[in-house]
Amino acid sequence: MSQNLLIILLIALLAGLGFSAWHLIDSRRQIRSYSEKLRQIQSGKLSPGEIPFRVRGFGQLGPQLHDFILEEQNQITSLQAEKSRLAAVLDQMTDGVLITDPSGVIRFANPAATRMFELGEPVGGIIAEALRQHQLIEAWRLCQEGGEMQVQSVEMPKSRQFLQLIAIPDRYSGGSLLLIQDLTRVRHLETVRRDFVSNISHELRTPLASLKALTETLQDGALEDPQAARRFLVRIEAEVDALTQMVAELLELSRIESGQVPLDLKPVNPATLLYTALDRMRLQVERAALTLSVVCPPDLPSIRADAPRLEQVLVNLIHNSVKFTLPGGQVILSAQRSQGFIDFSVQDSGVGIPADALPRIFERFYKTDRARSGGGTGLGLSISRHIVEAHGGSIWVESEEGKGSTFFFTIPIV
Repeated sequence: MSQNLLIILLIALLAGLGFSAWHLIDSRRQIRSYSEKLRQIQSGKLSPGEIPFRVRGFGQLGPQLHDFILEEQNQITSLQAEKSRLAAVLDQMTDGVLITDPSGVIRFANPAATRMFELGEPVGGIIAEALRQHQLIEAWRLCQEGGEMQVQSVEMPKSRQFLQLIAIPDRYSGGSLLLIQDLTRVRHLETVRRDFVSNISHELRTPLASLKALTETLQDGALEDPQAARRFLVRIEAEVDALTQMVAELLELSRIESGQVPLDLKPVNPATLLYTALDRMRLQVERAALTLSVVCPPDLPSIRADAPRLEQVLVNLIHNSVKFTLPGGQVILSAQRSQGFIDFSVQDSGVGIPADALPRIFERFYKTDRARSGGGTGLGLSISRHIVEAHGGSIWVESEEGKGSTFFFTIPIV
């Protein structure tokens, strides 16, 4: 009896040991399988939702580990989405961004910075070689050494860009973040604003000074001389007319720029426009001892245009040519067909336009030095440009000092 009991106990012990061994082996297999799934999640081959919620042998650790993995994966997904948004913003920025390490090696460069400095593959390069301008390099060096933000503006000699560098110390990595802004257009607009104030002051000062002198002369006794008083009143009227014209042209330009002048577009014969403008300017041309002629094929197709507005453009251009052409010279109006457009031109044999003035000739109030001595408000060419562009065309000028100028503009064919 005792011997049988001993055998039963031995068998039970062996069975327990066998079960424990099997359970240990199975648990190790489950752990290896779980570890393999974790590696697959890390490599992106599996999602956290594909691993089992409960693992035999893990007890309560299985669900907790599962929840932890899901939470970590959600955070990783959120960080990746944030990184993608930040990368998209940096790629679309018009400002350049460079990030350097403490030794000046570029660790990041967005497309705008690559374009500004004409860089090939900037990452891994040296910041001094990328900037290639001692003032910008010095701003980065002071930021790196002093740990304070630096701002430096400079005009690049090759591209003629006006750049502003803002160097900000990176207190986490010890490097620097460089923000590069292209202020070329801002500087150009500032120049235009400054010239606008200067020119309008000049245009106002001249007639106002003349009016003051005339009224003072009248007050000092010229009123007693009817003939002199009449002559002074005529000059006062002329100055007032000049001021009125300037104000009218300013208002006209403002309305055109804001789109408040609707165009009455109708089919118009190009030759009709040229001859109408010639008739309007004939007397002024004859007084200036110039010849005015038209060169235009009779079979040109019609254009869709506001005839009075385009006549205004032609009159402005003819008036400009007359003003800068010496007696005995000539002005030629012409029109010819090009692909989808009629090309108009006003050519003169005048003094020409300096090369440095050509890019700005259509700006409001802009005048060359030679033009300042003459009359006019300096608004005619600007008004002409806006009228032509409102028709879907373009306007430009070709000129050489001493050899005359030719103004061109195009209008689409009907």
